[in-house]
Amino acid sequence: MELIFKIIGIGIVTCFASLLIKPVRTDFAVIVGLVGGIIILALVMNYFTSIFSAFSQIIDKTGLNKGIFSIVLKIVAIGYLTEFSASICQDCGNNGLAEKMLLGGKVVLLAMSLPIVMDILDIVTELLP
Repeated sequence: MELIFKIIGIGIVTCFASLLIKPVRTDFAVIVGLVGGIIILALVMNYFTSIFSAFSQIIDKTGLNKGIFSIVLKIVAIGYLTEFSASICQDCGNNGLAEKMLLGGKVVLLAMSLPIVMDILDIVTELLP
C-alpha cells in the first residue's frame, strides 16, 4: 500500500514540475517527465520477481504448457511497453505517432495471440463428437 502512495506522489510532483518548467524550457519538461516515469518503473521492478514466482507456482500446480505461459507474459509486456511508449509520444505532443504505435502494438498482440487461439480451437474440436 505504501508503494502506491510513492508512485502517486512521484507522479504528481513530476507532473507539476513539468508544468512549471514547460513555459520556460519545453525540452526540459519532457526530460522531467521521462525521469519521473523511470523512477516509477524502478519502484515497481521488485514486484516482478514475486509475480513471476506466483506464475511459476500456478504452472506447476495446474500443469499448463510453459510455452503458453511465455506467450501470455510476452503479450502483457508488449501491451505495457506499447502503452508506455505511446504515452511518452503523447506527452511530447505527437498524438498521431502515439495512435500509430498503439495500432502497431495491437496488431503485434493479435499476431502473438493466434497460437493460443489455435490451441483453444484444437481443444474444442477434440471435445466435439
